[in-house]
Amino acid sequence: MTEPFSPDFLARREFLALAGAAGAAATVAPTVATAAANAPAGFVNQMNFKDTKWNRDAYARLQGNLDFTKTRYGHYFGAVLGVAPNERVREICGFEGFSATRLLPLEDGSYRKVLRETVFYRDPSSGKLLDEWKNPWSGEVVKVVSVANDPFNITIGEYYPDPPSYGGLNKEKPPKVPMLLPWRLVGDNTLALTTDIHLYYPNALQPDKWPRESSGKMAQVSEMFRFLIRLEDMQNPKMTSVPYQGTWNRVTPWLPWMLLGDKPGNVLYVGNMTAYDSLKYIPDDIIKYTEQNMPKYLEAPDKDYGPSLSSIEHYAREQQPAPVKK
Repeated sequence: MTEPFSPDFLARREFLALAGAAGAAATVAPTVATAAANAPAGFVNQMNFKDTKWNRDAYARLQGNLDFTKTRYGHYFGAVLGVAPNERVREICGFEGFSATRLLPLEDGSYRKVLRETVFYRDPSSGKLLDEWKNPWSGEVVKVVSVANDPFNITIGEYYPDPPSYGGLNKEKPPKVPMLLPWRLVGDNTLALTTDIHLYYPNALQPDKWPRESSGKMAQVSEMFRFLIRLEDMQNPKMTSVPYQGTWNRVTPWLPWMLLGDKPGNVLYVGNMTAYDSLKYIPDDIIKYTEQNMPKYLEAPDKDYGPSLSSIEHYAREQQPAPVKK
């Protein structure tokens, strides 16, 4: 799972109403603006939607843990849908994975989020992890290639970070915008947060070299994140990480291992997401497979390195083009 970078601001009237509602909630349940014992000096807990430092620290507590000695584990699972023209949408497999994240403090008060992440694919009927998959359009049985991204790092600060460069393929450089996230108060005790990213950049799998894996010269990718957070958790100064429930959706070209080439259509991931401070809630089969085959993914990095690549760029670096069918 890559991370959101594009701001999606509330209308001014709605934003001011939200800030006022949050202020009222804070009056009912006052908080102490002091940091938890293991949080960094300068940690901002007093909720203020128009304060970039509060937004920085609130988002960091969702994405990682302000106790820099600890690993935060993201968990995501759901269905992979095949969307092709002139036919119904198909559920072609399931997916489940996790990320291991650590926050590293930077001199300006920002945090470098460093992580490793995996996605495994499941049989939609049995739930078993897939190593082969029968393509419903071609009838071909293909090898499944799981996602294993190491690393995928971003900086969480007072400004929205630049979009990912994917090893220099994406050259978009939008202007710096203060990070004021589109929080929304739902009911009396729930915060909702929406963060999306929409990208269009040169495909690492160019069709002249990867005729069966490539969807075309450009990659069109979107990710949509929805967070639901208990207001009292976000206001709790003792919590260096904040629990949430939410959804994660991704629109992406056909996965290269499906060997669908430039067939019209795309893949849609529809999933749930959450995060924990331990691995005990991650399914046993995923933990066992990771221990046996890729144990480093059970721990977050302890330093910043790169480049940060998505599964498409990793595929181009680690796999070989499939033979062209005659």
